[in-house]
Amino acid sequence: MIVSSDIEEYVQSHTSPLPIHISDLARFTLREMEGAAMLSGPIEGTLLQFLVWASGAHRILEIGCFTGFSAQMMASALPADGKLITCEIDPHTASIARKYFDNGPSKDKIEIAVGPAVDTLKILQGPFDLVFIDADKTPYIEYYERSMELLAEDGLIVVDNVLWGGAVIDPNTDVDKAIAKFNDHVAADKRVQQVILTVRDGVMLIRKS
Repeated sequence: MIVSSDIEEYVQSHTSPLPIHISDLARFTLREMEGAAMLSGPIEGTLLQFLVWASGAHRILEIGCFTGFSAQMMASALPADGKLITCEIDPHTASIARKYFDNGPSKDKIEIAVGPAVDTLKILQGPFDLVFIDADKTPYIEYYERSMELLAEDGLIVVDNVLWGGAVIDPNTDVDKAIAKFNDHVAADKRVQQVILTVRDGVMLIRKS
């Protein structure tokens, strides 16, 4: 989290409340799941929902599903014939996500691809109107390059955790360095325009120039 906890709490209290089925999923994740900090949370989740709505996306690719919170938020803004494909490496976690998808109103819009995202991305066919990258950080550049190939001409790539708690300023660990390298990679890419938002742990928005 980049902003103070007081500001985060204030912003959350002034953000539209989550629907009951997604609140239930968030509570379960925070209570039962190891790595619950990976949950996007209501502020970022609602931002993603707004981006889907504002972009008029019909087809979404999510790289990194976890328990499916962000997938459900995005899918809720898709039209009735919209589709979201989400990648999850762990079959057990994918089964939890599927259970909660099936309890929500967007279940028919969401497909889970179980297995390493790098393998799934090789066989997917575009175009996708929006791609959300929020998986293992080390392959971020690989995810990004393949996402660019799959992205619609007027599409949007959204990348989570690009500030990594501020560690990108002075990276020390391998993950710190991977995210800093990714940010530099995008900043040097003449094919795109991008902006980093200081939402939660940093969200980058990318579009083709």
